[in-house]
Amino acid sequence: MSGLFAYPKQAEFDRTLPKNKIYEHSGANTRLRDLFVEQVEKIVWRYKLAPETINLAAKPGVPEIQVFAIQLKTSELHRDVLRCIDGAIQFPIIFELTHGQGVEARSQVVGAYKRPSETDPASWVCSDYFESVWTPAAAVRASLPLALDLGGLYEQLLRRLAPVTARPGEPLHDLVARAEKVTAKEREVAKTEARLAKEKQFNRKVEINSTLSQLKAELQSLTAR
Repeated sequence: MSGLFAYPKQAEFDRTLPKNKIYEHSGANTRLRDLFVEQVEKIVWRYKLAPETINLAAKPGVPEIQVFAIQLKTSELHRDVLRCIDGAIQFPIIFELTHGQGVEARSQVVGAYKRPSETDPASWVCSDYFESVWTPAAAVRASLPLALDLGGLYEQLLRRLAPVTARPGEPLHDLVARAEKVTAKEREVAKTEARLAKEKQFNRKVEINSTLSQLKAELQSLTAR
């Protein structure tokens, strides 16, 4: 699923966001600034989804939803760049990344579950980033999902990006937590498989293989509907 949506004309914002403004509001260090310079061509604040632009009521934690278009210099974008932008903008954000030009251009939609901190409502926290597949940038965009308010719309946009299928009746925060566990467990499986491939001693191979089987069973349990 591409995650590319046809946002309403009345929600267009279309303002280029200077990188130095991001640096100022996020306190970006030298490493982050270098990543912006190396990987980001341009950031455009494309859409502002708000009560006055799409006629959906705000909800606690989702007063507005911003859509940022990022033109890339490279085929990949370090997720710390997105965290830096999210840290500078105190609203939920959906990112549309584009790499290449013309018919060769490809786009990917990325987003994290962003909400006010439970301990400090003035601060915002983000989950891991979820992403769509890369698709032609000129692909036909889907209509926005129907929603009763901005909170419901944001939830549906994120569910489209989640790397696991939602279970019946599963709340968004539970889906996000499970998706993060799946990602972490997949990393454990990959590391254990690498250890198994390198190990020469038979006894150690048996132990590692047993651990690997357990990890795979846990991963299967996490991904089961």
